[in-house]
Parts: sequence; structure tokens; C-alpha cells
Amino acid sequence: MTDSFHMSPDDFRRHGHALVDWAAQYMERVADLPVQPKIEPGAIRAMLPSAAPEDPEQFELLVRDLDTVVLPGLTQWQSPGWFAYFPANTSPPSILGELVTAALGAQGMLWSTSPAVTEIEAHVVDWLVDLLGLPQEWKTAVGPGGGVIQMSASDSTHVAHVVARQLAVDRDASTDDVVAYSSSQAHSSIEKGARVAGIRHVRLIDVDERFALRPQSLEAAIERDLSDGLVPAIVTSAIGTTATAAVDPVRDVTTVARRHGLWHHIDAAYAGSAMICPEFRVHQQGVDGADSYVFNPHKWMFTNFDCSVFWVADRAPLLRTMSILPPYLQNAASASGDVIDYRDWHVPLGRRFRALKLWWVLRSYGARGIRHHIREHVRLAQRFGELVDDHPSLVRTAPVSFGLVCFRHVDGNGPTNALAEAINAAGDVYVTPSTIDDQRFIRVSIGATATTEQAVERLWSIIRDAL
Repeated sequence: MTDSFHMSPDDFRRHGHALVDWAAQYMERVADLPVQPKIEPGAIRAMLPSAAPEDPEQFELLVRDLDTVVLPGLTQWQSPGWFAYFPANTSPPSILGELVTAALGAQGMLWSTSPAVTEIEAHVVDWLVDLLGLPQEWKTAVGPGGGVIQMSASDSTHVAHVVARQLAVDRDASTDDVVAYSSSQAHSSIEKGARVAGIRHVRLIDVDERFALRPQSLEAAIERDLSDGLVPAIVTSAIGTTATAAVDPVRDVTTVARRHGLWHHIDAAYAGSAMICPEFRVHQQGVDGADSYVFNPHKWMFTNFDCSVFWVADRAPLLRTMSILPPYLQNAASASGDVIDYRDWHVPLGRRFRALKLWWVLRSYGARGIRHHIREHVRLAQRFGELVDDHPSLVRTAPVSFGLVCFRHVDGNGPTNALAEAINAAGDVYVTPSTIDDQRFIRVSIGATATTEQAVERLWSIIRDAL
């Protein structure tokens, strides 16, 4: 028996069909929507009632507000004109997988709380080891390592720093003396993850002309800290930095890390997806010497946020650091040692069934389909870089790397800022400017699910007309 405060199964089915239709229509019309909302701060809140409703509202009103309240204040990350930041892709199989995940409402903190959640996740991330050309020992079914899906690369990086700090403390180091290292061009989550992990000393290492970490500078920084009585604990290499998609020399960093007993973490949040194409794996040579690795399918592998895959070469230190077993979580399956309890692989206890949408994306596209799209994005970026090189008013500020092109106006920061503003003022495209060493430049990130050659040509026509 139901009451008026519950949606009936028939109503759920009817509204569900309408909502799926709305989502499909959104994907068809997103190209016609302004990429950036043109509203003042507080405008969306001003459209909302001051108090929550006392009585139920018709679901049709909720769907109506998607068009009247949500879309006018939404930045359209799925637009074919999205060239800002990095991609935050979604796709039809991912959307439908997320819908099923929400319907199931499964809590996957332990194997025993939903065996399918754990076993599908372990198997899918093992698939990715093969698809990305990573060490076989990182498979949960093969070696001492293993993979887990986290919310973001920031979470994974934080966990890596927590484990590295604990290993240093286990060697009788004082927490106050632990040191973390990364490139000066590494993502801000590296420094944040270290500090949240209680690591006070964070060294940002010099980069070369390609914005990649200098191993010699890393070695010198470690030697200085050792002479000062500090304890070097972890270094992070980037495969695709945020500003320019630069790639650190992974093999050389591994050599330095092993010489001094540091944990070596690799942040491939953006570019890791490209490793599904064998020709790009040259950028991760030496990965077999890393202790942990993260990449985000929710960036460039057509799987909606949140879905970040984190591997460790040896899961024993991770489990020792993260595991706390209160009586209410104890069960026979966990005690047997025959199952994975993913709650021991990250900070949160609770966890969603994130693997379902990734599983569906991999099956719906196939590895060949994903390779096709990534190669096409890289091709478009290379072509766009050639257009920049051929224009007398523009100059690239970094090599074209994966799907990212960075350039500036030859006349300096003012004209570069003006060009970025003119591009974004067009309304149907969006780019992000950035700065390195006080020099402004424009980032064009090509990789949105819906982006086509025509969208890139449209962007170039806006730039050409603005110069």
C-alpha cells in the first residue's frame, strides 16, 4: 500500500522515461547553449523559494526547473565548444550506468555488503592494467598490488602521501621531518594532499624548457634535506601537468626515488587515458618502478565524474596504514582473507558502485572505440597547433601535448588577455588562460565527448577574426 508521499512504481516509470528523454534532448541541444552562463552572483538563489516546500510538488515542476533554473546557471562542460581546463566527459552508457547505480543504492564498503560491487570493480581495474600497458603485478588477481576507484585524483594523491608518511614514521622518522617533492608545475592537489597528510615540508622542483621536472634538481633537493636532518619520503611525477600537459621523466625520477628510498607516486589524471593507445606509452616509460599511479576516466575516458582509478604496486603498506576494524565491520568473509574490502583502500568508509558506469563504458565503446576518439582529439590538437604556428601574431608556449595546445599573443600579456576575452565572449566556445613565470597564455584543451573538427574550426575562426 502506498500513500501520497511516495511516488508509485507507475509514476516512477513515467517520470523516468520523461527524464531520460530530457537528458537525450539536452545532449542534442547542448551545442546551441551558451557555454558560460551570463548571470550575476546570487541570481540562481534568488529564483528559489526561501523555505523548503511543506507539501509535495508535482514531479513535472521539478523537471521544468531544469530548464528554467539549472541550465541558465550552468557552465556547459559537455558542449562541443568546451576547450577549457581539461575534459570532464560523460557519455550515454555512463549516464545510464549512473542511473542504475542510483537505483541500486548499494553500499560497497565491504565485500560482504555487496559482493558484486567489489568484484566487478576489482575486475574492471584489472582490465585497465592491460588496456593502459601497466605492470601486471598491479592486478588484484595477479600480484601484490591492486587498484581501486576513488572519487578524484586529489583523494588518491592524498592517500599516497599518507602511506608514504606512515612508512617514514615506521622507520622512526618524526612526522615533522618528513618531506614531499613534486614539480613546480604539478597540480595543486599534490601540495594540498601532502599538507592534509601532515607533511610540513613540500619542495616544488625546478622544470626544464618543456616544463618537465629536472631529476638533477630533485636529487640536489633531497641531498640538501638529508644534510639538514630531514626525511625525504615521497616524490610525485606528472604525466600531463595541468598548465601545459608536460610529462616528467618517470624513469629518471624512479632511479632517484629508489636511490633514496622514496615512495614514487605518478599523477596521470588527465593523460592516463591516452595510454590506451600504445603509441603514447613512451611517456610512461619507467612506470614499472612506481609505487602508486592515478588516472581519471572521468576526464578523457567518457565516464562521468566521479571515477578516479588508483593503483599501488604493493597493497600491504596501504592496508596497514588505512585499516581500522571496529566490531560492527567484522564478518566471516573479511576474516577469511579471501576477499577485498575496499573500505581499507581510502579515507571514506562508504563507497558508491562507481565501477558499473566504467564497466558499461568499456563494453559499449570497446577499447578500439576509445582509442579512435582519443586519437582523433590528439589529431585535432596537432592540427590546431599548426594553425597557431602559422599565424604571425601567435606563438606556442609549450609543445602540443596530447590534446592540449598552449599559445600566447606575440605582443605580450595584455593582447593575450584580450584575445582570451574575445574568444569567450563569442558564447559558444570556452578556453582558459593561465600563467607561468608571469607570462600569460591561452590553453585549448581538445577532448570533450561532443567535440568535432567543425567545433575546432569554429574556435579557430573566432581567434582569427579577433586578431
